[in-house]
Amino acid sequence: VFHPYSHRHKQTPSHPPPTKKKKTERERERDTHSYSSLFPPTSSLSNPNPNPNPSFNPYFLSPSFAMVNLIPKEDLQDQLEEETQMVLLGETGIDNNTTHGSKNFGINPNENPKKFAVLSCADDSEYVKKRYGGYFEVYVRMLAEEGEIWDVYRVARNEFPDDGEIDGYDGFVITGSCSDAHGNDEWITRLLSFLKTLHLLKKKVLGICFGHQILGRSLGGKVGRATSGWDIGLRTVHLSASSSKLFPNLKLSSMLNVIECHQDELFELPPEAEVIGRSNKTSIEMFRYGDHVMGIQGHPEYNKDILLHLIDRLLQKKFIEDNYAEEVRTKFVESRDPDKDAWRKLCISFLKGRL
Repeated sequence: VFHPYSHRHKQTPSHPPPTKKKKTERERERDTHSYSSLFPPTSSLSNPNPNPNPSFNPYFLSPSFAMVNLIPKEDLQDQLEEETQMVLLGETGIDNNTTHGSKNFGINPNENPKKFAVLSCADDSEYVKKRYGGYFEVYVRMLAEEGEIWDVYRVARNEFPDDGEIDGYDGFVITGSCSDAHGNDEWITRLLSFLKTLHLLKKKVLGICFGHQILGRSLGGKVGRATSGWDIGLRTVHLSASSSKLFPNLKLSSMLNVIECHQDELFELPPEAEVIGRSNKTSIEMFRYGDHVMGIQGHPEYNKDILLHLIDRLLQKKFIEDNYAEEVRTKFVESRDPDKDAWRKLCISFLKGRL
């Protein structure tokens, strides 16, 4: 695998080092924070090679990173290993204190790879950075396939693709956030403008949670605090009757369980948009606009461990009360698992034009 940012000139004592051209700030940033990795062959999944970076081993978790929760230790370990095996991480991960980074998967230099960008709308917690390598890694594990390039832009820090870079991407994913999609922070107003541009260009855009809300707002919908309050835990989404026509090859159940964690909601869409999923808590759980825009209020990328961590964070920041935190934590641990495989197929099929 060739990766232009990881290549280094090999020097020997008999040859003087070559004269180096002074790099721009953007080139230095990409040299430092871009990296490559490969999908493992099927035979290696049962016995993956140890990660050479001792600071983050996705297969064996240090006890110092352990979090107190109600998931049995054995089940949690199995769950983390199964999800991590979807992608074999390279030697390093994205530096979560920086902005733009890149990740390549089995790229043949003679081919024109598919290219996608994650628009990260929140900073990673220390727990998620240590346990998973950051939320970018979580999204990549769910969505990336061999022969693709995935980039991350930390839009919450005003890091956006340049105008000349947009056309090079086949699709975009907007993440969740602790910010309000109905807010008017500088980066949020800039994101709204950027999403309108993507819409005009008919670029594939998938919005998750906050991404779902801000995407709906950019199209002319209305977002605000949910009148029914917080929704934290496992929720059953009822797909519309038309969804079977939209996803005929996926053979999905008409009801899919997904992890939720939000207090805002998209409560009105423009006439051109179509609601394709509802729940007994939220009237617009999923929507589509044409063939290029789809929003999902839930978190198909989450596992139980991530949500339990978020419940603890919300409690520590006093966004929720003790009794409510204990109620949703207990109920969630006792609930069935989310339909992660079905959601993954749905998201990949939409984003990559396979519906």
